Amino acid sequence: MKLPFFYISQYDGTQKEIVLDEDTSKHVVQVLRMKSGEQLNLTDGKGHLLTCAITDDNKKHCAVEVKEKKCKEQPARKVSIAISLLKNTNRFEWFLEKATEIGVSEIIPLICERTEKEKFRYERLQGIVISAMLQSQQVWLPVLQDPVEFSKAVLQSTATQKFIAHCEEGKKQELAHQELNQSAHQLIYIGPEGDFTKEEIAIALQNNFIPVALGETRLRTETAGVVAAVILLR
Repeated sequence: MKLPFFYISQYDGTQKEIVLDEDTSKHVVQVLRMKSGEQLNLTDGKGHLLTCAITDDNKKHCAVEVKEKKCKEQPARKVSIAISLLKNTNRFEWFLEKATEIGVSEIIPLICERTEKEKFRYERLQGIVISAMLQSQQVWLPVLQDPVEFSKAVLQSTATQKFIAHCEEGKKQELAHQELNQSAHQLIYIGPEGDFTKEEIAIALQNNFIPVALGETRLRTETAGVVAAVILLR
């Protein structure tokens, strides 16, 4: 049986004793009813996997001792999904969860011309990303960026291979047919409901983005983001 898995925001690589925050302590002691001597796993989302034993089962300040430490190297390949914020917050949250489970490295919320909602509750969304990382038993937490305007994001991008998925007519390549550098940084832009504007597409193309299609059907924004992640991480 796998040990319960929790997130800690800070770990310096040398600590032997760790005091869990109040929310995690409550979950360990009150919800799971764990006692001193029982073991659990911790990660800081930066590659560390710590197997620990509870030394103080205090429901507010549960303390643990690190028994074993492993460190997993960050993948050489980085996949970033830049995706428009959505009017339906639940759909955007679903995308964050699935993209994290799939293994993307970075999520960049975009504010486009046709983006209908710009409200962004960072702490809640970061919590969803953390939960998805733990559920999928990963030790690297995707970077969730603050929302950024489309044109600014395009100009600042330093990715090795850059793609923009859109529904306008014109010459496009299938993303699934692209030759991907396995040790490089891939970035794809996914537009809002209503797609990118012609002007936004033109800006991207002027900045060396490759226009791509994700298949024969028209996809919802959040579905397109997940499909793109699966293709790029194949």
